[in-house]
Amino acid sequence: LLQIEQRERERSGIRSLKVGYNRVHGYYIEISRAQSNEVPADYIRRQTLKMAERFITSELKEHEDKVLRARERALAREKYLYEQLLEKLIDSLSALKACAATLASIDTLTALASAAEELQLSRPELAEEACIDIKNGRHPVVEQVIDDAFIANSLKLNEETRMLILTGPNMGGKSTIMRQTALIVLLAYSGSFVPADRARIGAIDQIFSRIGASDDLAGGRSTFMVEMEETANILHNASANSLVLMDEVGRGTSTFDGLALAWASARQLATKIRAFTLFATHYFELTSLPQDYPGIANAHLEAAEHGDHIVFLHSLREGPANQSYGLQVAALAGVPKPVVKAARQHLQQLESRQFQQENNGHKPQPQFDLFQSAAPSAVEQKLADIDPDELSPKQALDILYELKSLLD
Repeated sequence: LLQIEQRERERSGIRSLKVGYNRVHGYYIEISRAQSNEVPADYIRRQTLKMAERFITSELKEHEDKVLRARERALAREKYLYEQLLEKLIDSLSALKACAATLASIDTLTALASAAEELQLSRPELAEEACIDIKNGRHPVVEQVIDDAFIANSLKLNEETRMLILTGPNMGGKSTIMRQTALIVLLAYSGSFVPADRARIGAIDQIFSRIGASDDLAGGRSTFMVEMEETANILHNASANSLVLMDEVGRGTSTFDGLALAWASARQLATKIRAFTLFATHYFELTSLPQDYPGIANAHLEAAEHGDHIVFLHSLREGPANQSYGLQVAALAGVPKPVVKAARQHLQQLESRQFQQENNGHKPQPQFDLFQSAAPSAVEQKLADIDPDELSPKQALDILYELKSLLD
């Protein structure tokens, strides 16, 4: 093509002449409209553009045919060689599949062994009894991406303790504890060593997770609707051998609705389903569940206040948290100081008002129940008092008029 282009430039005397290609018209010689009258007589016009004319020659057409034939022959040859290769391999197919499967297993086990050595993982113990007993467990991803040393935590679930109610501040580490527990169980069942000093894992059939929230705008579902659908799936399908992670259930609706749903879900999981459950919440009312139902215990992530600031210790301890540190976390996130100050003042007013109501015996007004039955109307009450078998035709007519007047 370069040779053709150079030769045609010299033959025509048009220095801007160039050879091009597109899928529609194939190969062509392009010349500007201003010089189109200078083309040799053997040029055949192929396409007219706004600023240029495109031509072909018999030599260029012959070259195009050769190229197209070469492509077709190359594809035909490639297909033939591929089919010949398959025919040769078919006799050894079973051996090749066995070899590939073995190489895949070696690759997987080598990767697991390498990770176990590099990340200081330990061999888990798979137990017959129902339990999840982890000593100094770590999150295998988080500990690789943080600059500070990862704070390891121990956790134990067994027949006596089926559920842990996790409380503590946002960013305190509740979600990390839940995720690392699930990952340790999953790694143990996949045949891997686990990020813990010691792990004893019983029979686990499924892992259910209700962590995070998002709207499904395209499907017309709110964050709360998605949360409730996931919660419903867990309550319908979890078993006594399941690991369930529940994070902030009920936060997408009003306080009393959310608290009631979270309380009922936690009770169902702990007493009816009896699944191994980590239930993270900011509803401190749920920390009273261990007093009312067996198999539930409280745990919290430690945090300490330093002036107006908060220090996350990320250590899992027994018992409920004493406060949520919401305002401190807001300040840490960059919420303007006047807003945090106003929030603190309003919080004091709310707490003072609640204290007065509790001491005076006042209770907050109940919420309107969307599905509450309406009180019977006067017509309904009148109809309920009528015995049709005891009425004469005249009495029935009188009652009909009376009902009509009540309805009006």
